[in-house]
Amino acid sequence: MTKLQVRAFLYNLGCFAILFISFRYLVEQYTNLSGFWIPMTAFIAGTLLSPKFQAAKTKDGEKLFMSWLFIKGIKEIG
Repeated sequence: MTKLQVRAFLYNLGCFAILFISFRYLVEQYTNLSGFWIPMTAFIAGTLLSPKFQAAKTKDGEKLFMSWLFIKGIKEIG
Protein backbone atom coordinates (compact mmCIF):
# COMPACT_ATOMS: atom_id res chain seq x y z
CA MET A 1 0.00 0.00 0.00
CA THR A 2 1.21 3.46 -0.83
CA LYS A 3 1.32 6.39 1.56
CA LEU A 4 -1.85 7.94 0.09
CA GLN A 5 -3.74 4.65 0.26
CA VAL A 6 -2.89 4.37 3.95
CA ARG A 7 -3.94 7.99 4.49
CA ALA A 8 -7.26 7.34 2.68
CA PHE A 9 -7.86 4.26 4.86
CA LEU A 10 -7.15 6.20 8.05
CA TYR A 11 -9.42 9.07 6.96
CA ASN A 12 -12.23 6.61 6.18
CA LEU A 13 -11.75 4.87 9.52
CA GLY A 14 -11.55 8.10 11.51
CA CYS A 15 -14.63 9.68 9.94
CA PHE A 16 -16.65 6.51 10.35
CA ALA A 17 -15.56 6.08 13.97
CA ILE A 18 -16.52 9.65 14.89
CA LEU A 19 -19.94 9.31 13.28
CA PHE A 20 -20.53 5.81 14.66
CA ILE A 21 -19.77 6.85 18.25
CA SER A 22 -21.88 9.99 17.88
CA PHE A 23 -24.85 8.16 16.42
CA ARG A 24 -24.58 5.35 18.94
CA TYR A 25 -24.82 7.86 21.79
CA LEU A 26 -27.71 9.73 20.14
CA VAL A 27 -29.66 6.56 19.37
CA GLU A 28 -29.15 5.23 22.89
CA GLN A 29 -30.23 8.47 24.54
CA TYR A 30 -33.10 9.61 22.32
CA THR A 31 -34.81 6.48 20.98
CA ASN A 32 -36.49 3.47 22.54
CA LEU A 33 -34.23 0.99 20.74
CA SER A 34 -32.45 -1.59 22.85
CA GLY A 35 -29.95 -4.39 22.53
CA PHE A 36 -28.56 -5.20 19.11
CA TRP A 37 -30.51 -2.41 17.35
CA ILE A 38 -28.52 0.46 18.89
CA PRO A 39 -25.15 -0.38 17.27
CA MET A 40 -26.85 -1.61 14.09
CA THR A 41 -28.64 1.72 13.61
CA ALA A 42 -25.45 3.65 14.39
CA PHE A 43 -23.49 1.48 11.93
CA ILE A 44 -25.94 2.09 9.09
CA ALA A 45 -26.13 5.84 9.76
CA GLY A 46 -22.35 6.13 10.03
CA THR A 47 -21.80 4.15 6.83
CA LEU A 48 -24.27 6.22 4.82
CA LEU A 49 -23.21 9.64 6.12
CA SER A 50 -19.43 9.35 6.34
CA PRO A 51 -17.28 10.75 3.52
CA LYS A 52 -15.43 8.32 1.27
CA PHE A 53 -11.71 8.80 0.54
CA GLN A 54 -9.75 7.10 -2.23
CA ALA A 55 -6.23 7.31 -3.62
CA ALA A 56 -6.06 7.15 -7.41
CA LYS A 57 -3.24 7.27 -9.91
CA THR A 58 -3.52 10.10 -12.43
CA LYS A 59 -1.21 11.33 -15.16
CA ASP A 60 0.17 13.85 -12.63
CA GLY A 61 0.89 11.13 -10.07
CA GLU A 62 -1.11 9.63 -7.24
CA LYS A 63 -3.77 11.89 -5.69
CA LEU A 64 -6.29 11.65 -2.86
CA PHE A 65 -9.97 12.21 -3.63
CA MET A 66 -13.06 12.61 -1.43
CA SER A 67 -16.72 12.01 -2.16
CA TRP A 68 -19.48 12.90 0.28
CA LEU A 69 -23.25 12.87 0.27
CA PHE A 70 -23.43 16.57 1.20
CA ILE A 71 -20.92 17.82 -1.40
CA LYS A 72 -21.66 17.67 -5.11
CA GLY A 73 -19.02 15.86 -7.13
CA ILE A 74 -15.61 14.59 -6.19
CA LYS A 75 -13.04 16.83 -4.49
CA GLU A 76 -9.28 16.50 -4.70
CA ILE A 77 -7.58 16.59 -1.30
CA GLY A 78 -4.13 18.23 -1.20
